Amino acid sequence: MNRLLLAPVLFVSIAAASPPVLPAATSAPVAAALTPSSVTPPVKPAIIPAPKAKGPKLVEPHLHVIRSGLKARPRIALTFDACMGKADDRILSALVSERIPATIFVTARWLKHNPQALKVMLDNPDLFELENHGQNHIPAVDKPVSIYGIASAGSPEAVRQEVQGGADAMLASGVPAPHWFRGSTAKYDLSSIAQIRAMGYRIAGYSVNGDGGSLLGAAVTEKRIASAKDGDVVISHINQPTHAAGEGVAKAILDLKARGVEFVRLQDVEDTGDDQTTQ
Repeated sequence: MNRLLLAPVLFVSIAAASPPVLPAATSAPVAAALTPSSVTPPVKPAIIPAPKAKGPKLVEPHLHVIRSGLKARPRIALTFDACMGKADDRILSALVSERIPATIFVTARWLKHNPQALKVMLDNPDLFELENHGQNHIPAVDKPVSIYGIASAGSPEAVRQEVQGGADAMLASGVPAPHWFRGSTAKYDLSSIAQIRAMGYRIAGYSVNGDGGSLLGAAVTEKRIASAKDGDVVISHINQPTHAAGEGVAKAILDLKARGVEFVRLQDVEDTGDDQTTQ
């Protein structure tokens, strides 16, 4: 075979097997096109925050007793919550020794653990009006909500149990049937107010917060209560004997008496309350 004829064939085969070499001028744009900075990132879908669930509208009703209209003898109602714990003898002794009438709102839990204090109150029916503060000190709100860290009753059935359970415990302890109700935290929604009123209760608000839930100091508590005016309903606590507020309450009782105050219980006089709590 002629060797001259083989040479072109061999050259063509070698050329076909080798990859083509791109010119240097054309390789730069290709590399640049593949750099991370030039790659468009994927578009993330917008995150729309879920709307916050709205809790029930709560009210904290005010209550006033009818005024005396006498500057030298203003009329004031002292009311005390006995939520749980022990009785504050500093306050109870001052009320008894000074013969000052007051309205005490008791829970079933407090009644269970304070038979001696209850006896003092029952032995002085001219001084003490005992009313319903509920079974377990649960806010009487018929929808789930937390108030001051306390879970509400959460349903109409649970509100009914809280109210009725408190009344049943009072009757079992020898206390006359209550006519007033004050729920834990003194906050309600309008539907629970209507329910409690339908059960036959008036709902006890207040106009002067005397001791800030028994968390205030003695001096501040005394000043708050002693500043009460004609027609005011004062709320304080009689179940925290280790709190400084109790000392202030006891002193304020003496301050008010020195002013010539006419002390009344809720059952003794006419009154007016917000949010249809007493009508």
